[in-house]
This record gives sequence, structure tokens and C-alpha cells, in this order.
Amino acid sequence: MQHIVQMLWLQRLLRIGLLFALLAVGGTTILAVALRRSPEGSGTLRWSWPIWVTFVVVALCAGLGLLVATRLDFVIAVASVALVLVMGGLAGIAAGFFGGWTDRIVGRISDTIMAFPLFVLAMGIVAALGNTVTNIVIATAIINFPLYVRVARAEANVRRDAGFVQAARLSGNNDFRIVLVHILPNIMPIMMVQISLTMGYAILNAAGLSFIGLGVKPPTPEWGIMVAEGATNIISGEWWIAFFPGGALMIAVFCFNLLGDGLRDLVDPQRRT
Repeated sequence: MQHIVQMLWLQRLLRIGLLFALLAVGGTTILAVALRRSPEGSGTLRWSWPIWVTFVVVALCAGLGLLVATRLDFVIAVASVALVLVMGGLAGIAAGFFGGWTDRIVGRISDTIMAFPLFVLAMGIVAALGNTVTNIVIATAIINFPLYVRVARAEANVRRDAGFVQAARLSGNNDFRIVLVHILPNIMPIMMVQISLTMGYAILNAAGLSFIGLGVKPPTPEWGIMVAEGATNIISGEWWIAFFPGGALMIAVFCFNLLGDGLRDLVDPQRRT
């Protein structure tokens, strides 16, 4: 365990990505505790901590709206990635392990999704189902489905004839148990890399839908909405209204990409130094 932690710490890109994730999650957690609805039901926010703690929190968060928007975008990204991991991961494992008609059906579904421009497909799904957070999560999971299917299928196809799978089959394990107990744990490191890489894309997709008016509705704080509202004020010289939400969005996607690159270097023995 100590060796694994030491290897993780030696990855510079991994440290940068984890730092951003900890700051975002920690900041939103502090904000959720520090702010709560008034018991009178007036809908106004009041501080439940001492005033000096309040000032420290506001100074460190560098903007109340950005932090609340961070929480929403992270919820959408995590929920969509978790959903597509279950759907795409299991479908890809089944296609690679069983082959035959299962492989053909899963492959045709993935090809059909990839035939559309992915963001346009997400726009159509949200427009048809309604622009709620749940539908945004579903749309983001659907457009990422082929990516997870292809990774899981390739890894399961390589391992279905491996020695440990043959040993498990000779021990009396059925195919369902082999897939869940032996194949799935062995491909999870590769899937974790895919998760970290698609987290940034999920945040960008949610912000893009909100920017064009198909995401969450104002006054809900969200990065895409903030950029869209600030874009109308750039001509009048108030560039900072759109700059800071756009900068937060750029940093989030960039750090998750760095996190994915660090995990890929850690998992791939040929890239490990």
C-alpha cells in the first residue's frame, strides 16, 4: 500500500489534478455547511458561522457564485460518468467476453451514436426530454457510451482467454461470476483513466448546454449560464463577468485532463519512468 501511494505522489500531473479536485470539493463542502436556508422559509441565505470565519471562506473561495456553480457542474459530471461507467463498461465487457450477437448488437449501438455529432446529439436528447439536471446527466452519459464500450470491449477481449480466466472456469465458476469477479477488477485501472479523461468533457458538455439555453435555467448558478450572461456585457467593457466563469471552466477541464494523463502514465508500464 505504501508503494502504491508513493507511486501516485511521484506523478506530477496526478498531483495537479488531485489538488484541483480537493480544492473544488472542499470549497463546496465548506460553502454548503457555512450557508443554509433561514428557518423562517424566506428563501434568503444567512451565515451560520462566526463572521470572521465567513470572511475567510469568502476570501478563499474567490466568489460565491463560482463555487455554487462548481458544485452543480461536479454533480452533473460525476453522475453522468458513474452512469456511463455502469452502462458502457458492462456492455463493453459483455461484448468482448461473449462475442457473437452480443458483440454485434453493442457495436451497432455504439456506431449509431458515433454517427451523430456528439454535442448535437446531446442537444437533441435534452430538447426532447426537457432541460433538467437528470436529463443533462442522461444525455452526457449517452454521448460518452461508445468511448467506454470500446475500452471495456478491447480489455475484456484480451483477457477472456487469459490463464486466470481458464483457471476460474475449471474451478466451476460460471461466465457471470467470471465477468464480475475476475474480468471487471482487472480492467478497472484502465477504466479509471477513462473516467478521469471524460470528467472534463462532461463538465464542458453541461456548460455548453447551459450556454445555449438547453441546460439548467437561471437563476441557478452554473458556469455556462454565467458565461452566457457575461457575453452580452463584453461589448460594454465588462469583460470580467464572463472571464472568471470561463477561466474556472478551463481550469477544471485542464486539470482533469492532467489527472487522466497522470493515471495513464501510472497504469501503462511502457510510459512509466
